[in-house]
Amino acid sequence: MIQNENSYVNERNNNMKKLIKGFSFVATFTLFNIWTLMAYYSAMLPDSYYIASGDKLSLNTVIEIEAQVQEKAVQSVKSEALPLSQTATLKLFGVIPVKDVELLEVETPVLIPGGNPFGIKLLMEGVMVVGMGEIECSGGRICPATEAGIKQGDVITSIDGKKVNSNNELQEIISESDGNSVNVQINRDGRDITFELQPVFSEYSRTYQVGMWVRDSTAGIGTMTFHEPSSGSFGGLGHPICDIDTGGVIPISSGEIVNVQINNVKKGYEGIPGELQGSFISGDAIGILSKNNEYGVFGNLFTQSDTSKAMPMGLKQDVEVGEATILTTVEGTIPKEYNISIEKIDYRNNDTAKNMIIRITDEELLDKTGGIVQGMSGSPIIQNGKLVGAVTHVFVNDPAKGYGVFTENMYELGL
Repeated sequence: MIQNENSYVNERNNNMKKLIKGFSFVATFTLFNIWTLMAYYSAMLPDSYYIASGDKLSLNTVIEIEAQVQEKAVQSVKSEALPLSQTATLKLFGVIPVKDVELLEVETPVLIPGGNPFGIKLLMEGVMVVGMGEIECSGGRICPATEAGIKQGDVITSIDGKKVNSNNELQEIISESDGNSVNVQINRDGRDITFELQPVFSEYSRTYQVGMWVRDSTAGIGTMTFHEPSSGSFGGLGHPICDIDTGGVIPISSGEIVNVQINNVKKGYEGIPGELQGSFISGDAIGILSKNNEYGVFGNLFTQSDTSKAMPMGLKQDVEVGEATILTTVEGTIPKEYNISIEKIDYRNNDTAKNMIIRITDEELLDKTGGIVQGMSGSPIIQNGKLVGAVTHVFVNDPAKGYGVFTENMYELGL
């Protein structure tokens, strides 16, 4: 009898230990998952947000917002000088604090979406070194530019204090040097550096040369993203214009845009990017270019468009995974709306033009282009009646997919 009772007690204790272990495992697993979610959202979500005047911050996640309103100061999206108007605590499931963020109440702009192709003519600020070559001279074959320390991708801004904005100006200064060394100021990755360059007399051309090729202008086709009805300021492309040889962002001294007609589409396939092929309708400029940066090209139009097509700009927290549309032109001059899907959003990535991953779902567009092709960069992305972004890049191995940039980033850091 006593033995049976002891067995019962031992079994009960063992069951209790198993139950405690089970609860401990579940609790540890739950806490680990909660910690993982907290770490994920803390890293994924930005440290600050713009919010439309009179609205509250709303996120399309399991995060809830507890705001502490401070002194309010309504600003424009592009303002950076005034203090932020609110702070908020983001909480997981409305309970567990994840991080504190800053909120800025702004008057969001109303923009006219583009989708129309335009031609780009750029004159560089300085000249970009795109290649090196040896020169046959009395001392053998040498490259003075390389020996001086100049590299491909450098932008030459002046020589002996004289500004250089064209290949002709560069050649004229070198020819007039009579073989004397010159001081070349270049810009490399945002840093100004000066080199002493020694021209040599070419036995072949019978002129003084320095052994480098430069580019002073470029042209191409892109897609307009938006422009402001009031100011005529516009933004397009969604990514910078880069030199085809060096990959560097082209600094511009001046530029203009012209009307373009799309004549043909080179369809994209896996591993082979497609391309819109068009021609300038005329040489008459329809606007001027003032900026070329990581978010596209920006400037001012000479004339205004139909303001009835204007719509509010969507802020980054307005963008959500799901259906959307793009405006783009694959024939002629008139843009058309096509269906896409926004598959992933990176709210933190403000340093590049890759804030979202999109997929073309419209069968008509897929049949014509195979997906995203060169020349479609800048095509506006519209979701829930707001202009939320622009197409920027294509996945070469899957042309139906690509990247998009937030309109908020283009507007704030471009105009």
